[in-house]
Amino acid sequence: MILKELANKTVVTVKYYKKGLLETCTGRIYKLNLQEQTLSIQDENQRIFPILFSGIQKIETNC
Repeated sequence: MILKELANKTVVTVKYYKKGLLETCTGRIYKLNLQEQTLSIQDENQRIFPILFSGIQKIETNC
């Protein structure tokens, strides 16, 4: 699966919709929850952002 491969990369930028607004989050992939269909990103300040798969518009790697 593509998301599992991205978990091995260092830093990713995710653009996603949350409550109708386009948000951007940059950090490391913290957790993939396939049952709940969420991707959790941990930023440089150790904050964790859960993102629904359905809201993701674009994922970029920052290798």
